[in-house]
Amino acid sequence: MGKRKYIESAEKMWELFDAYRKEVKENPRFVYDYVGRDGNQVTKPLERPLTMEGFEMYVADIDGMPNDLSYYFANTDDRYTEYSAVCTRIRKAIRQDQIEGGMVGQYNPSITQRLNGLADKQEIKDHREPPVFEVKRKP
Repeated sequence: MGKRKYIESAEKMWELFDAYRKEVKENPRFVYDYVGRDGNQVTKPLERPLTMEGFEMYVADIDGMPNDLSYYFANTDDRYTEYSAVCTRIRKAIRQDQIEGGMVGQYNPSITQRLNGLADKQEIKDHREPPVFEVKRKP
């Protein structure tokens, strides 16, 4: 008999992700700054990015749900094939949010690049010729 699946269907997985996305986007983080001569406090909301870790923690906080979704996303032992399409869609939705947020400066672009393997790699070659020295010989 196989191990019980905590998330009973791909549809339920998508519902969980949709609820996570709504939770994240409706609950920003805040930056507190002090401006002016009097140092008045100004509160600025910052939209939170979607992350795989955040989604896993959201699911883990629900009673009876798994703490680790890696089995679903890796399709361990081909037991989670019916989840493959929704897992791909979730990964792409998270990646899209991070990339677009980084591109418009909403999120830190360099962190977004690293998380998504988008770092601009340039190869720099040194084309200088080695110096040529005259060898003076004794007569």
